[in-house]
Amino acid sequence: MSTAFSRRGRRFRRATLPGLAAALVAAAAAAPAAAQVAAPAYLDARTPVAHRVSDLLGRMTLAEKVGQMTQAERGAVDGNQGQITDLALGSLLSGGGSTPTPNTPQAWADMVDGYQSHALATRLHIPLLYGIDSVHGDNNLVGATVFPHDIGLGATRDPALVREVEHVTATETRATGPQWVFAPCVCVTRDERWGRTYESFGEDPALVSAMETAIDGFQGTSPEDLARPDHVLATAKHYAGDGDTTYGTSTTGTYTIDQGVTITDWPHFQRVDLAPYVTAVRQHHIGSVMPSFSSVQWTDRPGSTPVKMSADRELITSVLKQKIGFDGFVISDWEAIHQLPGDYATQVRTAVNAGIDMFMEPYSAAQFEQTLLAEVNAGRVSTARIDDAVSRILKAKFELGLFEHPYTDRTNLGTVGSATHRAVARRAVAESQVLLKNSGGALPLKPSQHLYVAGVNADDLGNQAGGWTVTWQGQSGNGAFPGTTILQGIRAQAANVTYSPDASAPMAGADVGIVVIGETPYAEGMGDVGNNGHTLEISAADRANIDRVCGTIRTCVVLDVAGRPQIITDELSKMDAFVMSWLPGSEGSGVADVLFGRTPFGGKLPVSWPRSAAQEPVNVGDPGYDPLFPYGYGLTTRR
Repeated sequence: MSTAFSRRGRRFRRATLPGLAAALVAAAAAAPAAAQVAAPAYLDARTPVAHRVSDLLGRMTLAEKVGQMTQAERGAVDGNQGQITDLALGSLLSGGGSTPTPNTPQAWADMVDGYQSHALATRLHIPLLYGIDSVHGDNNLVGATVFPHDIGLGATRDPALVREVEHVTATETRATGPQWVFAPCVCVTRDERWGRTYESFGEDPALVSAMETAIDGFQGTSPEDLARPDHVLATAKHYAGDGDTTYGTSTTGTYTIDQGVTITDWPHFQRVDLAPYVTAVRQHHIGSVMPSFSSVQWTDRPGSTPVKMSADRELITSVLKQKIGFDGFVISDWEAIHQLPGDYATQVRTAVNAGIDMFMEPYSAAQFEQTLLAEVNAGRVSTARIDDAVSRILKAKFELGLFEHPYTDRTNLGTVGSATHRAVARRAVAESQVLLKNSGGALPLKPSQHLYVAGVNADDLGNQAGGWTVTWQGQSGNGAFPGTTILQGIRAQAANVTYSPDASAPMAGADVGIVVIGETPYAEGMGDVGNNGHTLEISAADRANIDRVCGTIRTCVVLDVAGRPQIITDELSKMDAFVMSWLPGSEGSGVADVLFGRTPFGGKLPVSWPRSAAQEPVNVGDPGYDPLFPYGYGLTTRR
């Protein structure tokens, strides 16, 4: 999911209202006996969900059904929240950087509850479902716990930890209002030139599937868990093949690989790109699935041409829903249907008939509803397809308990960014560190050593967290959110530390030099290698820091803070130890924990490390496989 704008959110003082069903029952009890009317079956929490869905569906007009299929960006309705009622909107979202002012847990909960009050003012009082990109913690919220991105979690090889990480994320997210997250990304990254590499757990579909304990962390493991205040509906994205697109096939702006074409045969697609979704559906009962912006072109079907995933009825309906057995709902990505061929009516008709159930039309909600109504009335979209879509959406709302508790349960509001949650993040950071070289026992460090630290990324929270942090693209610097930098973590464990961002300070007397290199933040195709100025090569400044520090101080350690491997082939011989730190998030102390041996190194590469950018794509199992560091490589140390 991509992009967004920041608008001022209205504050809403939550009314002390009971659940909607209880309110109606109480009102009926207060009326004269002769006038008493039983509450509708869909408001009876004791009634099975399937029956509640059927009962409510039977009471809805076509316009109300289409409203449930529509999701708008909060920025589009905030100035006139009556649109939520007038359009009978089923859902709102916050894109990256779309937040209330102030950006606090309380303000988030007030904002979402304010929108919810307008949804409950509709004829049938159907509550709103609010979605957000909590892709490494509740990352839009200032003060939330910011975890390592998925590629770092993949390096931990620790499914139980990943489940715990996402349970914390779910707890912080739902306590502040949203009940639905556009996560996890179960893409399989096959080319590190892709700007979304860090959103993937790795290049091996088996590893990605193993890390799908993330879904259990979000949703829980039983049907009753979803209604609890520490769980959210999860989304498996981006179905399917977005990490496997061919470099140079993207036609979106300056992108080179993101939103491109997966050129493949069916056996490869099924084994690599589709396999994680089978796991997500059959083992973890994922609640929603988001199709990719990318296309598929089959090499084993003569005459095949690229088909956008949002238009692919075979893969969405025949494969995902029917063959794999997905019974949740499919949500389109940000204005994704606008990339389909034809006029807007054709785009809407094609996507609905392909099997998309809810439409992320951030600034086109009214137009979408009018268009879909016209398509149904003209007979080009069947009422059966509409009923199927709406039934899937209502099922999720009932399972989330929104009809009984439509407003935010703020029980866990005080846990947002808590010491307990940050301790989980610190442990995840420590477990994610991959030791790729350690000559002469350079690591672990000793607290008594005089340490010389160089490199901007040693003391930059924004670079440490990467994209999807407070804003869509993320931002360099230390002012956007609270946390601990790697330098602060080192200083907490060693008394004698000299820091010089450009390695210009005197180095005399230093026992060990630590050079922190890496990337600056980016998200999605903006981070593709190519036209946007991004490259897998390390920067000239990082190269100079390595040369200065490693050429002067006897023992030299290099840390790479980046969302993907960088080309360090020529520099590797200059350093005694090399650590891949990924994008650790808000808890830089976790990096220091392994440097000083408080936690042993145990991380393993979730992707193959290329010798040069020209070697990409390089993946385990390739003919002539010869990367600089192979998939699964990682040295260990003792505590």
